[in-house]
Amino acid sequence: MTDRASDLHPDAREILDRVDLPPTHALSVDGAREALRDLLVTEESPDDDLTVRDLSIPGPDGPATPLAVRTYTPPAQARDDGLPVLVYVHGGGWVRGDLDTHDGLCRLLAEAADCVVVSVDYRRAPEHPFPTPVHDVYAATEWAAAYAGIVGGDGDRIAVGGDSAGGNLAAAVTLLARERDGPEISHQVLLYPVTDYAFDTDSYAENAEGYLLSRASMRWYWARYLDDEVDGANPYASPLRAPDLSGLPSATVVTAGYDPLRDEGAAYADRLREAGVSVTHANYPGMVHVFASFPDLDRAADARETVAGDLDAAFDR
Repeated sequence: MTDRASDLHPDAREILDRVDLPPTHALSVDGAREALRDLLVTEESPDDDLTVRDLSIPGPDGPATPLAVRTYTPPAQARDDGLPVLVYVHGGGWVRGDLDTHDGLCRLLAEAADCVVVSVDYRRAPEHPFPTPVHDVYAATEWAAAYAGIVGGDGDRIAVGGDSAGGNLAAAVTLLARERDGPEISHQVLLYPVTDYAFDTDSYAENAEGYLLSRASMRWYWARYLDDEVDGANPYASPLRAPDLSGLPSATVVTAGYDPLRDEGAAYADRLREAGVSVTHANYPGMVHVFASFPDLDRAADARETVAGDLDAAFDR
């Protein structure tokens, strides 16, 4: 770390103290996946009243490409209609992460926002590179719009969201839904999202290593997500490169000061705003990547409450 470390928030210092993992770029794909599970999967019994269901739904090619989803439904409180729905896309560089690594975060979001969360187990790279994950998440969003009622949701009130690479996929799905005249998406939640295939921002230089997510690891992720480097210019891989962002759903964009992805997340928020999209950009200067997943930290709770407030507004509650 550099002298900048003196400005780290105490919550960020606690995260860095807890996380003692080898850098992703030094691991095999299987090793990287197992390392994230070791960090985020817990055997503790959840302390909530959510109804949780594991389902198999049709993928982009129907039953031939089934997808696993996990749904989280808060307890009904004398409601006659269904709850709003957040289709959630886990992070992990398109390579790692699954329903279990993000189980805790999805539970926290379902409780904070009082909505049904549909967590998507999209097919991961490198076995299934771009654009397969985009199409998987889009298929899950279509399913949620059509069938949310079976898990207590209202298919007419749909948001999409995700963290890191999951934020990238959520942003891509809003572009795809606009292009295909697909499900009407009320809001997008982008937690420290990947928005551009480039490594030339100030935040990449400042946070190249030492703050959980490194520049070398991001290069490792992108190399496994893209079959061909030219795909990095595709707006469904790099939403920041979309020529037109008008007509997209309102957005909550969360960024962290000690994150290589900070500047591209901020740039995407700016582009959305310039296109006439309503945007909340919540930057946490002293925080590191993935901080919102930690249940017991004040800055993480603050970020989740920001998301919940914006979802309430988007769902007109």
